[in-house]
Amino acid sequence: MPMVSKDKKKYVTKWKNRRFIKSLTYAVKGVQTVFNEERNFRFDVFALCMVVIGGLFFKVSIVEWLWLLLSATLVLTAEIINSAIENVVDLATDLKPNKLAKKAKDMGAAAVLIIAIFATLVAAMIFLPRIYFWILTF
Repeated sequence: MPMVSKDKKKYVTKWKNRRFIKSLTYAVKGVQTVFNEERNFRFDVFALCMVVIGGLFFKVSIVEWLWLLLSATLVLTAEIINSAIENVVDLATDLKPNKLAKKAKDMGAAAVLIIAIFATLVAAMIFLPRIYFWILTF
């Protein structure tokens, strides 16, 4: 096992967050940044609010809440990761057109799309029967 030099160790510890609160502060700042800068993330948060309102209105079960919240969390997380990929690609390419940069951005967007489709299917399976029954009894 190779030994880590003292210089390298100083470099690693200089940039590493050793305090949980400081790490948490950076994470919250990241959520604020993505909320302020990414329109799609704001739409996803709005959709989550609508799902919560729908879940409360239709009194979904605990298991259904778990599926709805898991799906929403996956969408929000994928959106954050996609935004990070886009920012790093833009930084690396200096905003100049590049085939590989486009592929990376398209793949990140595809990941969000696939998870969003999954979340939509979960919501549809939970809410559509309830909406149908509610319309029939109204």
